[in-house]
Amino acid sequence: MKTFKKSFKINAEPSDVYSAVTNPYTIELWSGYPAIMGSEPGSEFSLWEGDITGRNLEFVQDKKLVQEWFFGDQDEKSIVTITINPDRENSLVTVEHTNIPDEEFNDIAEGWREYYIGAIISFFNPNF
Repeated sequence: MKTFKKSFKINAEPSDVYSAVTNPYTIELWSGYPAIMGSEPGSEFSLWEGDITGRNLEFVQDKKLVQEWFFGDQDEKSIVTITINPDRENSLVTVEHTNIPDEEFNDIAEGWREYYIGAIISFFNPNF
């Protein structure tokens, strides 16, 4: 099992970034796919047409989201913690994803950089 941890600067206020990771309508805007996302601890979520599924564990308004991601019959829970901190007019977002199966690690790490946080960065920094 491996852990992915990386911080990203996003050109948006923490409340906007929080909405981008918790609001199903905003998730659809940056991901391009309908999202199922509850707003209560214990609610399940599904992103990218079921490619990512799991359970929401904790919400701290405009500051943090904690989720369990499902990877089949895995003994140890794979936990994602997204922490959002103000950084002047931007946000510093730290993603820590624990207990990633070894064979999934490279794809998951690339997914975080390119398709998840990378898509949110692009959403808030359109190239006009």
